[in-house]
Amino acid sequence: MEFLQTSEFWIGLMKIIWINIILSGDNAVVIALAARSLPEEQQRKAIMFGSGAAVVLRVALTVVAAKLLEVSYLQIVGGVLLLWIGAQLLSEDNEDEGGEPTQSTMGAAIRTILIADLVMSLDNVIGVAAAAKGSMVLLILGLAISIPLVVFGSSMMIKLMTRFPIVVTFGACLIGWVGGETIASDVALREFAEANPWLHYTASTAGALIVLAIGKYFQSKHSNTEETDAAN
Repeated sequence: MEFLQTSEFWIGLMKIIWINIILSGDNAVVIALAARSLPEEQQRKAIMFGSGAAVVLRVALTVVAAKLLEVSYLQIVGGVLLLWIGAQLLSEDNEDEGGEPTQSTMGAAIRTILIADLVMSLDNVIGVAAAAKGSMVLLILGLAISIPLVVFGSSMMIKLMTRFPIVVTFGACLIGWVGGETIASDVALREFAEANPWLHYTASTAGALIVLAIGKYFQSKHSNTEETDAAN
């Protein structure tokens, strides 16, 4: 237990906690968006399953994350998937005639959570692994810390989304922002990105706007279809 007495250990632990606070928020938002339309009982199951999946994926990715991030176009594909997920979740933000959010299915929510977790866990794994500097104890602690953060964050986000519907739009745009940033971080664009620092901010902003535009378009289309059906 001598490692507990070293300042390097505690500095590394503080870095990991900070990285988890920042990066686990993305996963929490995705889980909350996907689970918010489920019945309350299923919401808890989706949150627990999604949080567990996020941690399991991080453990699995720890071994191969660095190599995966060196594969050209992989992050572009992952970023496009996040844009699609963000737009899909925003387009589902509708209410039925009784004023209640339209209900999704458990399977659809879990599928969305798994896909998003797979893409978004890469950054978290790389950040935590870098802060751990080869320490298995710090790496395990980092993964353990992420569990309550994602669970608590998801539960809190669902309550906020229920009370303030605008949070759904912000959450979807955040997923779009991360998607655009993921695309710009691909190894195939590395040289161009290094020569043009503005690329990351432009791609992130574009990702958020794309999700907002597509999500609102399908949301409007869905509403128009419901009005037409009601009129007939």
